[in-house]
Amino acid sequence: MKKHQLQKQILQTKLQLKKMDIKPSSSDICNQLYNTLILRKAVLSKELENLERIPFIEKLKKTFSKREKLICDYFKS
Repeated sequence: MKKHQLQKQILQTKLQLKKMDIKPSSSDICNQLYNTLILRKAVLSKELENLERIPFIEKLKKTFSKREKLICDYFKS
């Protein structure tokens, strides 16, 4: 249920962004509103992404993933 609500809010935010026709010479208020909408969309997208994660699979991936080699690992004696 919450997933569908987040998707609807993301779509609404995208529509609001499309309706705003920001030009380089637009006012500071318009720029602030545009930036606020972009941040809101990003937060909603991240929440949706977190809802779609499966904790069990994330733990398995973390447990069985190979350790990344750092450049400093090559210079150890």
